[in-house]
Amino acid sequence: MHILVTNDDGVMAPGLLALVKTMRELGEVSVIAPEQNWSASGHVKTMHRPLRVKEVVLMDGCTALASDGAPSDCVALALLGLVAKPIDLVVSGINPNSNIGHDVTYSGTVTAAMEAVITGNVPAIAISLDGPDNHQAALDFMPAAVIAKQIVQRVFEKGLPKGVFLNVNVPFLPLEQIKGFRVTRQGLRVYRDSLDKRLDPRGRPYYWIGGETPTAIPEEGTDYGAIAQGYVSITPLQLDLTAYQALAELRQWNW
Repeated sequence: MHILVTNDDGVMAPGLLALVKTMRELGEVSVIAPEQNWSASGHVKTMHRPLRVKEVVLMDGCTALASDGAPSDCVALALLGLVAKPIDLVVSGINPNSNIGHDVTYSGTVTAAMEAVITGNVPAIAISLDGPDNHQAALDFMPAAVIAKQIVQRVFEKGLPKGVFLNVNVPFLPLEQIKGFRVTRQGLRVYRDSLDKRLDPRGRPYYWIGGETPTAIPEEGTDYGAIAQGYVSITPLQLDLTAYQALAELRQWNW
């Protein structure tokens, strides 16, 4: 089993190292991740400049590859030949905060997994920890890493439908307090963004998109509903964004 590990927080992020350690218990692991933080980068394909890749040493002494591209670039590079040996599975994470609801369109963690399906039709899993915002102490990623190992094992046993990848969110709890697993749908993320206009020292305007931390609605059967109740959320995602329920109505319009 050959597993490619990536993330969107940067190759030296502690969440990636925790994930790499547990994936090595399952098979051969290759690592290629961004050299800097690409959080909330969305789905990126770098086409108008060259991509650079260098070898780095992780905190445990093992080597990895770091790219100046986005998380999705890292996966594309690996699947298009940068990693010579065929890859059986791509695992992205562990993100320090949850990726629920509409977050999946912004998340570099999730879109790295998405790229595996697009570029190579390779099964993929995105793993995120529901870490609290502005947490001062170091996060404990090992419960999420253990959960990731369990999910990867099951995916290799059962396989995933073609074109489907998994978005996994793990509650911020000790492993023994996690109640189990739930297969969920995307929930509703509530964004409270605001635009902050400022002036630079030369009097020119610039803008920050800020606001309060997003919340979510803990509806039963959803990703946030599951983690709010202490369960691991497993959401199967696909790339077909067609609104099928709207097709019949739109076909009746006089175009």
